[in-house]
Amino acid sequence: MNKKVTIFLSFLLMTSSIIAQKQQKLTSNQIYEKIQKLNFLGSALYIAAHPDDENTRLIAYLANHDKARTGYLSLTRGDGGQNLIGPEIRELLGVIRTQELLAARNVDGGEQLFSRANDFGYSKHPDETLEIWDKDKVLADVVWTIRTFKPDVIINRFDHRTPGTTHGHHTTSAMLSVEAFDLANDPSKYSDQLNYTKTWQPNRLFFNTSWWFYGSRDNFAKADKSKMLKFDIGTYYPLKGLSNNELASIASSQHLCQGFGRLTTRGSQEEYVEFLKGDFPTSKEDIFSGINTTWSRVKGGKEIGDILNKVENEFDFINPSKHLPELMKAYKLVQGLKDEHWKGIKSKELKAIIKACAGLYLEASASSSSATPNSTVKVNFETLNRSNTPIELVSMEVQPQERLLLKNLKLNSNKKENFSETLNIGNMKYSAPYWLDQPWGLGMYKVADQTEIGNPESKRPFNVKYNLSINGESISFVKPIVYRYSQRDKGEIYEPFEIVPQVSTKLTDKVLIFSKGDAQKVSVEVKAGADNSNGIVKIQAPKGWKVSPAEISFSIEQKGDVRMTDFMVTPTSNESEGYINAIAVVNGKTYDKELVEINYDHIPKQTVLLPSRAKVVRLNIKKEGSHIGYIQGSGDAVPESLKQIGYKVTEITPSEINDKILSQFDAVVVGIRAYNTKKELQFKQKYLLEYVKNGGNMIVQYNTNRRVDVKAPFELKLSRDRVTDEYAKVTMLAKDHRALQYPNKITDQDFEGWVQERGLYFPNSWSKEYVPILSMNDKGESPKKGSLLIAKYGKGNYVYTGVSFFRELPAGVSGAYKLFTNLLSL
Repeated sequence: MNKKVTIFLSFLLMTSSIIAQKQQKLTSNQIYEKIQKLNFLGSALYIAAHPDDENTRLIAYLANHDKARTGYLSLTRGDGGQNLIGPEIRELLGVIRTQELLAARNVDGGEQLFSRANDFGYSKHPDETLEIWDKDKVLADVVWTIRTFKPDVIINRFDHRTPGTTHGHHTTSAMLSVEAFDLANDPSKYSDQLNYTKTWQPNRLFFNTSWWFYGSRDNFAKADKSKMLKFDIGTYYPLKGLSNNELASIASSQHLCQGFGRLTTRGSQEEYVEFLKGDFPTSKEDIFSGINTTWSRVKGGKEIGDILNKVENEFDFINPSKHLPELMKAYKLVQGLKDEHWKGIKSKELKAIIKACAGLYLEASASSSSATPNSTVKVNFETLNRSNTPIELVSMEVQPQERLLLKNLKLNSNKKENFSETLNIGNMKYSAPYWLDQPWGLGMYKVADQTEIGNPESKRPFNVKYNLSINGESISFVKPIVYRYSQRDKGEIYEPFEIVPQVSTKLTDKVLIFSKGDAQKVSVEVKAGADNSNGIVKIQAPKGWKVSPAEISFSIEQKGDVRMTDFMVTPTSNESEGYINAIAVVNGKTYDKELVEINYDHIPKQTVLLPSRAKVVRLNIKKEGSHIGYIQGSGDAVPESLKQIGYKVTEITPSEINDKILSQFDAVVVGIRAYNTKKELQFKQKYLLEYVKNGGNMIVQYNTNRRVDVKAPFELKLSRDRVTDEYAKVTMLAKDHRALQYPNKITDQDFEGWVQERGLYFPNSWSKEYVPILSMNDKGESPKKGSLLIAKYGKGNYVYTGVSFFRELPAGVSGAYKLFTNLLSL
């Protein structure tokens, strides 16, 4: 195997997951389970379309019961979904969902992989999906994953034979998997990949079927199961104290931004897979039957297997360190294997076991969470050997600078060694998700480096390679540099150590609506990534727009501090739109990125660099009323959007709702999924309806149709009806209705330039009191007339809408602003 292949494999193994920066501290039970896994040489790849599509029950079963190396290939990062826990959508949501997937795999024992496909939102058919995704590139990524992961078994989450019955992304994932199953072993297909890996032929392909795909349990009971395998995925793991389905529930509950928190389940539970192609298992009880999963599948592996099976059979739970001589012997033999694939995988697994058996603690913690290129950082090192085995720290290598620090330090039993080094950062690349490095399109991300494709995260910018001698045998461990600190109300906290720009800029408003020709104040925040950052900041504007002053000087003494700068931007006289960019210049170098930090308790802190820009729209818009009450649901940016066109917006919580507070508002808007997420709202509905009855104006945005009652004044039934084509023709059913006429006349042109979708979860039946305003539909479907319903109730108006204003307003879609303003002005 050439050098490129070796480098790629070692990187893949080193960085397969850094879901927690905090070091793993394994119990004897966990060490033993890792040794069991070490002695199983088989792998399975599960394939679906999105985060939370995966069947964690089956992934956990394969990884923990069968002890197989188990991967989940999610074609997308879930960028097109909704966010239940915060305001992040699109690419920032994809960053969160990536980390939630890694958290899930950290629980169920699997590994995580991706393609370059961008989740552009709901799709009703694979034909639509593949019009937006680049089929050849996504198929290439599936082939690449198969060639590099080298699964014996592939399992599809969805059925490739039933297009149009579920999300188009779902069926597409299965269709591409079936196609890639054969292509992966064809050297004439995607031959450029063979500079880094080899062809591979999986043994068998399955579809993870269930009664759901048959419409009912009765239909499934009658189905021909001659080609199906059945497993009891409720098996109990005494070493964990958990059943497999309990483990799976905990893993699934990591998808918090999608509202997947759930109760654990336990007890016997059947899981089915349907055989599709390849060689049928010799036993219907074992998906790997007929495949050699012992050490003898690798040339030179028998001797290794003999050693490691003996360790497994005679494992000492009280003193695991007694096995270090045998483990080191096996490690040395693994280094001599010709099979680079299994050599890399088993070297990684053995190292983790050796480190745990020795009670080795190796940590490099930076003095701050970030640094800039060409600067220095103090790093505190802690090394500790908690066994009686002779261990020596020979040297440390700082990567990627390849700086060697000779130590020749004996690590005596349980004697902690602390020391510090000042490290030069060098001209390093900024920390950021690699798939966001280049401008991306609606359907695909761009990744220049073939070896990065599929990886869940970017390479860590700074690592330390610890070169040790254990019982006279050489072994090395690579650990990322982290930032460790404590907070009195949280305790010990670990964060990734990041490389950031010297300065970053941020336009405080991402969409700026100019409803008049007057100049508006536009604020730019300049943040320092290093001490003593001095320079100028300016705004680049579209042709015809004016910015004053041309530039503003700034001086920031302390790293992390910010300086606010204000510009006056004057729009064109006629309606127009474009983008403004905030740019800082320091010592002749230009900085044009916004640094976004995503910090939730259930995932590691994330650092993202995005273009520092905002959309500007010159829009002749009229409105009535001025004071809006907004009740947030699962979180959206509509309030900020309404402020852009001059409304005073007061956000109110359900607990605050009463007659007095509602009476001050010209309109009350209920945010997306509010009735799904704010249970208290149902008890406050009487006040809201009384407000309408007395002449108020209430606008309720979409809720999902799962076990929810929006308690509308008249009967309406929510459905799963949606229009996913943002270009779908919109017909105005009630042309003379005030909502389409006043204060802004709505025309066909106002439905141009929409993003991602028209709307979702429309009502599909309603009482006669409602007036349907719009009709729209996706290709080949019947018209959907429930996207915007308005009813008179008492003296006021009750509006229910599934139109995706929560996407359109933050995107600066002119027509959406006009229509929403009309609803507020009813």
